[in-house]
Amino acid sequence: MQTNFNIAKTENLPQIWEIIQKAILRRKADGSKQWQDGYPNQESLQKDIDQKEGFILTQGENIIGYTAVLINNEPAYADIEGKWLTDGDFVVYHRVAIAEEYLGKGFAKVMINKIHQYATEKGIYSVKADTNFDNNAMLKIFNDLGYSYCGEVYFRGSARKAFEKVLDLQ
Repeated sequence: MQTNFNIAKTENLPQIWEIIQKAILRRKADGSKQWQDGYPNQESLQKDIDQKEGFILTQGENIIGYTAVLINNEPAYADIEGKWLTDGDFVVYHRVAIAEEYLGKGFAKVMINKIHQYATEKGIYSVKADTNFDNNAMLKIFNDLGYSYCGEVYFRGSARKAFEKVLDLQ
């Protein structure tokens, strides 16, 4: 069945929040410190939605996953300890989470490929993202999708591994 990638609406928030809460618990069960400090929370998700930066991956009526997608809007990336591959416009995504019943089926990669498509539709060929050093699932996805490790960035006092992918010019 086909998937769709659309801007989230406020009425999607309860389902999105449930997906995020379960992802927070999975990170904790994995022994990770990522997402264990009260963030993300419902307020941050509502802000994503209000700014039209929250996106959902759906299949039929089911929300499979959630992410925030921003253009040129990540101040922490200006202070990278390392070097980005490019210096121009970029798309950045945060808060990638897949619903429990869809885990392990490749939907995170599907969602990220939809982000790549979104970027090229906007005429942007750099996609940047970061994750905690112990988020092995996300690190594997970055590797599988051809992202390059560029260094470290800091959020709320913690170092995060930063990655970039330069998309093919169409």
